[in-house]
Amino acid sequence: MSLFGNGLDAAVQKSFTRPAPKTAPAQMRYLVKQLGTTRAVAQMLRISQRTVERYVKAQIKKPRPDLAARMESEVKKRWQPQIRAKARQRAATTDGIVIDTRARIGYTAPIGTTDDARLRHLTVALPPQYAARLFEAQQQGATDQQLQQIAAEALRDVYFQDNGRRAGSLEEVRFTDIEHVEFDL
Repeated sequence: MSLFGNGLDAAVQKSFTRPAPKTAPAQMRYLVKQLGTTRAVAQMLRISQRTVERYVKAQIKKPRPDLAARMESEVKKRWQPQIRAKARQRAATTDGIVIDTRARIGYTAPIGTTDDARLRHLTVALPPQYAARLFEAQQQGATDQQLQQIAAEALRDVYFQDNGRRAGSLEEVRFTDIEHVEFDL
């Protein structure tokens, strides 16, 4: 997945009311319950059906690191879907989303003004319409570049142009050399 996509997922996961299953057998039982059969889980995780059954019975307790990562990812993807949906809805309609980033951020502006990209650390509260655009694009399978573009537009409007009160001639803001991006609801 992507830097921006993972950041959005992590922000939503902070709203979970219960922790996701931690042990491998518990994670495997949860996945079997969600997908209905051990065969479906085996195909999704690219392991044998017998291996899934052994995890469910707790005959195997310690997965390989790559399998452990896949299991954890799949569990978190499916964990508390209603809570996840409510958190996204709340961010998209009333609360908005906070972006915290350290990146080289540059912009295109008219000739004679500076458009040098500078390394900046920004923490900006974005209004609900940008949260809605980010989540909608993510659910439609947008690439990291597309999510980055939406975030850059949001920073242009909210941070650089102060919602239309300054820098009206600013045309485009670009992210480069991203050190970190974090979102919070």
